[in-house]
Amino acid sequence: MGKNKLFKWAELLTFNNTFQDSEGLKGTWSSNIFKDVKPITLELGCGKGEYTVNLAKKYPERNFIGVDIKGNRIWRGAKTLFDEKISNGRFVRTQIDHILDWFSEGEVDEIWITFPDPQPRKPHERKRLTSPMFLNRYKQILKKGGWVHLKTDNTQLYEYTLDICKEHHYIVDFNTDNVYKLQLPEDDILYIKTTYEAIFAAKGETIKYIRFKIN
Repeated sequence: MGKNKLFKWAELLTFNNTFQDSEGLKGTWSSNIFKDVKPITLELGCGKGEYTVNLAKKYPERNFIGVDIKGNRIWRGAKTLFDEKISNGRFVRTQIDHILDWFSEGEVDEIWITFPDPQPRKPHERKRLTSPMFLNRYKQILKKGGWVHLKTDNTQLYEYTLDICKEHHYIVDFNTDNVYKLQLPEDDILYIKTTYEAIFAAKGETIKYIRFKIN
């Protein structure tokens, strides 16, 4: 492990906006962590947390939590929250498989899944973050009527998710296979760029998006 990564790991442990142990947190995010009753949005597989940070800045009336297993990636978003004194954002270091250990039934209002590993091989299909296995977990923590957002460059994952929605009768409110052809206002949240999005876009990949309900 390089010195820079070791430094990030050490500094991450000093941030009071980042959690690595779920004990005592489940069901207490509003009462004990944010100390308010604002709606909670999760960014799953958040990487450096670009959506968590930028949405927290844009919507101070809501709370945002980025979730990822890579501490050196989370460090970037957590440091921005810390340095800029943004109080409505947090980060959780954990695998998405363990999401039910962190949040109770109906505790979350909205979920963003931003550029997850598409797990293209058929044997790994269940590991896709929009597989029925994961969606059933999200359903337990998501309030009724809460949106799930998927943003991806991967055509296979995009089409797979649409097929899952159709198969399970989930409500797809909106989808596009090219976000940047929508000609939205410059500050629209769909134009928030993650590190991975910038890489894929530079390679000429089109960016796909789906907004749907699972309960």
